[in-house]
Amino acid sequence: SVTKEHVILSLFKHSRLWLRRSVNAVFPYNSLNLTVLKGVPMALKIVYKICCGIDVHKTFVVACVASTSDKGITSYESHRFSTYTSGLKTLLQWLIDRNCKDVCMESTSKYWIPVYNILEKGCSIVLAHPKYVKAIRGKKTDKKDAKWIADLFKHDLVAGSFMPPSDIRQLRDLMRYRFKLTCFKSSEKNRLQNCLTVSNIQLGNVVSDTFGKSAQAILDKLLENPADTSFDLEPLVYKSLKKKLPELRDAIDGFITPEQAGKLKIIKDHYDNLESRKAELEELILALAAPYQQELTILQTAPGISSNFTAIGIISEIGTNMEAFPSAKHLCSWAGLTPTNNESAGKKKSVRVSKAGCYIKPLLVQCANAVVKSTKHPEMRNRYLRLKKRRGHKKAIITIARMLLTALYHMLKNGENYNPELYQKTDLPPVDREITIEQALMLIRNQGYKIKSATT
Repeated sequence: SVTKEHVILSLFKHSRLWLRRSVNAVFPYNSLNLTVLKGVPMALKIVYKICCGIDVHKTFVVACVASTSDKGITSYESHRFSTYTSGLKTLLQWLIDRNCKDVCMESTSKYWIPVYNILEKGCSIVLAHPKYVKAIRGKKTDKKDAKWIADLFKHDLVAGSFMPPSDIRQLRDLMRYRFKLTCFKSSEKNRLQNCLTVSNIQLGNVVSDTFGKSAQAILDKLLENPADTSFDLEPLVYKSLKKKLPELRDAIDGFITPEQAGKLKIIKDHYDNLESRKAELEELILALAAPYQQELTILQTAPGISSNFTAIGIISEIGTNMEAFPSAKHLCSWAGLTPTNNESAGKKKSVRVSKAGCYIKPLLVQCANAVVKSTKHPEMRNRYLRLKKRRGHKKAIITIARMLLTALYHMLKNGENYNPELYQKTDLPPVDREITIEQALMLIRNQGYKIKSATT
């Protein structure tokens, strides 16, 4: 006969396997959340009695429905579907026929997006990072992967990813494409500058912007006849550059080969085409962001966010409904602006920020750099300068980016404009605070002051 302790120990080992932990760990009899059924304890509480795990691939998906009876017995049914629209609609109907409303799927490349778009109409979907639902090595097949996802999900052991509404996702896609076009434009600028350097055309030493009005007029004139550099410069330059005509004459005295001239023309045409495509894309973005004008106006009151597209970029990443994040700390952690936990054997290892938020984090850091260079917002600039002395620029600027995101969270949640007085009040020491003379001297030294005697 099997004793009660043997039964519980066997269930504990199975639960450790589900959690992907060692089965040789010390058995904590009272630590498991056990539910009792007719005197026999179950390993883990079943949250979703009917759920589905989906293993996503490029040409097909494998779905496994896990149905748990009142006696705690789970039965599984697996099926393979095509990723064509007709196949995904068949998958949705297959789930509806089995009364399955809760679905968990892994985010494989971009292949999960069409599956998600069709299933979200009739199901509640949890999108999981592949590293959280990866099956044990050596026991991986497509069917077993889908069953493993269903097993984890029915016990609510899968952490879902943040998924904004459909219109926000479309806005996010357009804003990320706009970012790529901006990167392409910067690359073309660098290529043009490299061509000029190779040809010893040193316009960049005289003008501040090689793509400015005067520089482009000179460059167009050069490309008409690369061998002739003795043309009149005065009608081509504007404003303060008229005082630098002798320097400009020396700067364009180079040698452009026919090959470099042809390359320069291609680069200029490509750059102009990128600007036109970016302008068309921005019209689409503004039309899609029109319903969020109130939220955009609120965000533009925050420091460093004066541009309309900066505010749209923030909304496209975090959305407008802050109820998706329990607190501002959760949002900052999702954006990769908080230190990570990496402790083992009582020793704390690297606590650098995570790689999350690869789009919103650079945007917030760019805004933070603009804020700390201005004296209009001392509540952020002063904190940056204090931290920079001790921890350096990089850690200090991440702190200001987190301050900005925390402020944006509360602004969107409460529908309020930015209020710098809230920071200034917290910076003031309490009125009834008392310190000793030694403590006061230490505070003064920390601020960089030198103490001298009153007699001198």
